[in-house]
Amino acid sequence: MAVCGVKNVGKTTFLTNLIPLFRARGLTVGVIKSDAHDFEPDRQGSDSYKLKAAGALGVAVYSPFRYMVIKDHKGLTPLDLVPFFSDYQIVLLEGGKNSPYPKIELLRTGHSPGLLSSPPHLAFCADGIFPWPKDSLVFGLTDYQAIADLIVSRL
Repeated sequence: MAVCGVKNVGKTTFLTNLIPLFRARGLTVGVIKSDAHDFEPDRQGSDSYKLKAAGALGVAVYSPFRYMVIKDHKGLTPLDLVPFFSDYQIVLLEGGKNSPYPKIELLRTGHSPGLLSSPPHLAFCADGIFPWPKDSLVFGLTDYQAIADLIVSRL
C-alpha cells in the first residue's frame, strides 16, 4: 500500500501515527521510503562509508540484532525491495504516486494543487474539499484509526 502526496504534505507524520496502531494490534510493519533524489545512506567517516567510497558496489553491515545493505542499483523500483519485507504483515510505501499499489493520497489545502496519484486509490485524506473521483473514500488528515481499520480490513 502506498501513502503519497506532494512534498511536505505530511507523509512521514501520517505513517508515524499509523504504525503504532498496527503494532498495537500485534501486526508487523515495514516501510519502503521513496526518494526522488539520490541520498547518502551512510555517515561520512564510518567504515562502511569508507568501503563504499573505495569503490565497493555493495556493502553490508550486520550485528546480532540488525543489518544494513547498501548496494548500487539502477532502475530500482519498490517491487525490488518487497522481498526484504516478506516476513512482515503490512508493507507501506512512502511515495509511489504512480506505482501499481493501492494508494492513500494525502492532500492539504494551499499545499496540494489537486489529485496527484494514479489509480488504484484506496482512499484520500485531506483537510479540505478536492475533486475526488466518484465513490471515493475520504478521511481527514488525522483520521488515523479509521485509516488503520480500513487497511487492516483489506489484509
